[in-house]
Amino acid sequence: MNAVAGGGTFFTFPALIFTGVPLIFSQATTAVALLPGGIASVGAYRRELAKVRRGQTIVLIAASLVGGILGANLLLHTKQEVFARLVPFLLLAATLLFIFSNRITAALHSHTADKKQQSVVSLIGTSILQLVIATYGGYFSGGQSILILMALGLMGMENIHEMNALKTLLSSCVSLLAVITFIIGRVVSWPQALLMAVGAIIGGYGGASLARKIDPRYIRIFVICVGIILTIYFFLQSP
Repeated sequence: MNAVAGGGTFFTFPALIFTGVPLIFSQATTAVALLPGGIASVGAYRRELAKVRRGQTIVLIAASLVGGILGANLLLHTKQEVFARLVPFLLLAATLLFIFSNRITAALHSHTADKKQQSVVSLIGTSILQLVIATYGGYFSGGQSILILMALGLMGMENIHEMNALKTLLSSCVSLLAVITFIIGRVVSWPQALLMAVGAIIGGYGGASLARKIDPRYIRIFVICVGIILTIYFFLQSP
């Protein structure tokens, strides 16, 4: 799901909650479970990543690592009842981002299509934006991939496969530091995390290959419907 169209968090996060895992543990366990799939997708995108400028990639990776630590620590210092009130709004934001992601990306491309190179100023601005996005991603990963694609579009990238490859790499960097923080903080439900990780590895590598061949529109529609239903449900259940 994540490799083809995004939105995997709409399934893993609620699944953990519905099976009795506490909210903050659910978010931490989701990050742990999906990390192997993200790393597998990075491996599948290695040809596209080779075409992205190395200096540009290193700067964005650094921003992602710092943001991942900040966001994860912020989650660890959030009280359970506060996070419970935030979840419906986080899901709503992620759903809206997913719904309008194509329009946002198209609008960004219309403003950046005439750029032949990414300037230093543009890279610095995108790095600061990526730091903010990565902090959000370390706290709650839903919609993070869409935000990263928006940032890359603002920087002037146009090739969707290269953008997806870099997005996958940056998302994995955010998750890696967040996961380390969650493990140290002992907020991971390991049996569930290990079980889901197996599926994430298979889906991550296979999904990246399928992303080049299939039309993701049908998957997007399905994910949007799930996101809307879950958002309504959690608003109704909000304390």
